[in-house]
Amino acid sequence: MSEFQQSKEEIQKVDHYLDSGFKIKYVYENLSGMFVEFARQEEVTLLQILTADARKYFTAKLQEQTLL
Repeated sequence: MSEFQQSKEEIQKVDHYLDSGFKIKYVYENLSGMFVEFARQEEVTLLQILTADARKYFTAKLQEQTLL
């Protein structure tokens, strides 16, 4: 899979969770990528973001959520 396609898929997953009412609960990063924990009421899910473009996009979304 190309880097562009992988970034696109990761961005779509971030949008899907946020549009479904999930909130960003916890974020941590290591050499394996960025790990984002989304929560909605009792439901929690974990997403691994590997590409730099998707991480930049996620950071912008995190700032949006923080400002709201």
